[in-house]
Amino acid sequence: MATLFLTEMWERLSFYGMRALLVLFLVDAVAHGGMGLDVRTATAIYGLYVGATYLTCLPGGWLGDRLLGGQRAVIAGGVLIMLGHLLLGLSQTRGQFFLGLTSIALGTGLLKSNASGMVAQLYPEGGARLDAAFTLYYIGINVGGALGPLACGALAAHYGWRAGFLVAAAGMALGLLQFLWGRRRLGVAGAPPETAQRASWRIPILAALALAVVMALLFAGAIPLGAVQLQSLCTALIVLAAVLYFVYLGWGANLTRLERRHIAVLAVLCAASVLFWAGYEQGGSSLNLFAERDTARVLAGFTVPASWFQSLNPAFILIFAPLFSLLWLALGRRGRDPSSPVKFVLGLAGVALGFLVMAAAARLAAGGHLASMGFLTLTYWLQTAGELCLSPVGMSAVSQLVPRRFVGQSLGLWFMSLALGELLAGAIAGRLGSSSLTALPTGFLDLFWLTAAGAVMLALLTPLLRRWQRQS
Repeated sequence: MATLFLTEMWERLSFYGMRALLVLFLVDAVAHGGMGLDVRTATAIYGLYVGATYLTCLPGGWLGDRLLGGQRAVIAGGVLIMLGHLLLGLSQTRGQFFLGLTSIALGTGLLKSNASGMVAQLYPEGGARLDAAFTLYYIGINVGGALGPLACGALAAHYGWRAGFLVAAAGMALGLLQFLWGRRRLGVAGAPPETAQRASWRIPILAALALAVVMALLFAGAIPLGAVQLQSLCTALIVLAAVLYFVYLGWGANLTRLERRHIAVLAVLCAASVLFWAGYEQGGSSLNLFAERDTARVLAGFTVPASWFQSLNPAFILIFAPLFSLLWLALGRRGRDPSSPVKFVLGLAGVALGFLVMAAAARLAAGGHLASMGFLTLTYWLQTAGELCLSPVGMSAVSQLVPRRFVGQSLGLWFMSLALGELLAGAIAGRLGSSSLTALPTGFLDLFWLTAAGAVMLALLTPLLRRWQRQS
């Protein structure tokens, strides 16, 4: 378990460290070492990148289960992530930089899905030991997530953006080395599938070739799609795929009336998930830009790097996750544990209140005053509280609502909802970041009303959803 804990900790350190720098680097002037992109393009790239890290978990998990085995998949993923960060740090052209982002996204899909799968394989008996293992694994994720922005942000502030990206590469290299050293302790967990159970390499090879051709055409300008247009296209394709899949489940999968009601509950929860992540992921984009441009960051003579605010969310999770767990257990003993829809309402409410705080901060900035760091700190705490209400129950609700034969596909649909939220987050951040400072309070206030309206609508639907969810 220690091997997987440290692997995920180092991977998250590299991922969150680079993620904290990405938008700031893309919009920074070329003279200062940045790429000099406009905000809409930069946030579109951010949304595409983060969304891709969720979508690639689906093929990454399939490759580990059916072809490579989890251990080999983690090694391959770690190598791709490390090479991607190296490309970011050493790139001389935009094409090389975007190739680095692609490599990280592909590697993340391989590593995360298979490392998580091996945690479950270490404790096949399930029960309390498995729950404890995943709790420990979750701690590793957030320790890395808290340290990454601090380490990469500090190096970037003192030695330039490229140094920050290279720190992320070093972090993944350490994670990869310790996994290679400790993998012998994993036993059969993540072992390659038996020959009779292996799938053909034909499909993944063809898919890789198709991806390479599309990327080459994009880099060469043969496909006239910029980042903003590509973001819109991917968003439309994911929405279409999700709608078609729900239509298939509702009318083409021979489900009973009760099963169709469960699918309707799932559809509502997925829609709420999209809205939640579209708001939550402003943290790495529009809120990151607000920290850089409009926040007073001098503390006792030291200028706090804007990227360091990205450490607040994982740090808050480490502090408050045990308290939320105790709260749910205490309510459960009294028969008052909130249902999944209620927890989703609380999650949306947390994000909404965060935007209300940011509207007040933006009003100060629009008046010519830098906002206190307390505004962002409170906003990230509210978002984290929302995440602790919504995120842990999402996949559990999916697995319980769909018929057993559709569980794997529906978990893929859940990841699609996260990817769609990330893409929408990039589009929203592009509009916020490119607005004038005087329009920023209205922009954050609009996001408050949007997420608050979603929370209210879900609350009104909750009695019906709970009744449909409980029927068996």
